[in-house]
Amino acid sequence: MMDAVDLFLRFLHTEKRYSPYTLQSYKTDLLQFSRFIGECGSSDSITLCTTRQIRSWVISMLDDGMAARSVNRKTTTLRRFYRFCQQEGLVVNNPADFLPSVKAPKPLPVFMEESQMDSVLDRATVPVEFPEIRDLLILDLLYGTGIRLSELTGLKDKDIDSSRCQIKVLGKRQKERIIPVTPELVGLINDYQTVRNRTFNVIGGGMLILTDKGRPVYAKLVYRVVNQALGMVTSAGRRSPHVLRHTYATHLLNRGAELNAIKELLGHASLSATQVYTHTGFEKLKQVYQKAHPRA
Repeated sequence: MMDAVDLFLRFLHTEKRYSPYTLQSYKTDLLQFSRFIGECGSSDSITLCTTRQIRSWVISMLDDGMAARSVNRKTTTLRRFYRFCQQEGLVVNNPADFLPSVKAPKPLPVFMEESQMDSVLDRATVPVEFPEIRDLLILDLLYGTGIRLSELTGLKDKDIDSSRCQIKVLGKRQKERIIPVTPELVGLINDYQTVRNRTFNVIGGGMLILTDKGRPVYAKLVYRVVNQALGMVTSAGRRSPHVLRHTYATHLLNRGAELNAIKELLGHASLSATQVYTHTGFEKLKQVYQKAHPRA
């Protein structure tokens, strides 16, 4: 069993160029399913399972209270794994091929209001101490560009094109994209680099954002910065870096940006992933109608 899983993960890494986070998710899903069929006593090999066993696993996960979206993600893992096994001649049929997806509600993205973001980002003066200007830059980059957390932590000095007011990010599946930024954000980046270089006696050319000890920034630090900043303006439970990505897209749409343009800026592979923001925009229109129309 492990040989088949290892082959599959190696294929995703070398051929599909999936990120380490995605590879770990696939590995976890496959090991969980393998453990399930082993505990049921049906088989000790994931390559010998049946559609009935997969259906039983789905039911057990739903009974345990797992969200439908998470269950569907795990069955998608199985579907892709067995499709790979078919191509390699390890199985004859794909037992997950005709397994129906669990119906899941589509939650609207959580986002901040423009006034809330103004409260978080507006400063009378730019901080001069390293931790403060670094934290402000993290918030400004996430909201000002809509980049993912992994894209933020991967930014290098060479990715910043100050003269053209744009940055280059490396997105999912190693796809590069160029994102425009405001002159104000470029100025903040330049101010930050000056403080950073002076603080840590570096010339530049390496990772853009550093920790208090001069090392490359890590995800947990970014989460903490965003959570604390958004906690000052909202009591919402979700205050993650991804909320700022949702906020970026929602504010663009509310101010008239075309959906295709937002898709390119976010680095979505298909328009369907971007269309969730149209629902958020419609909810905003409903609120305007209910407040403004005399018969609402």
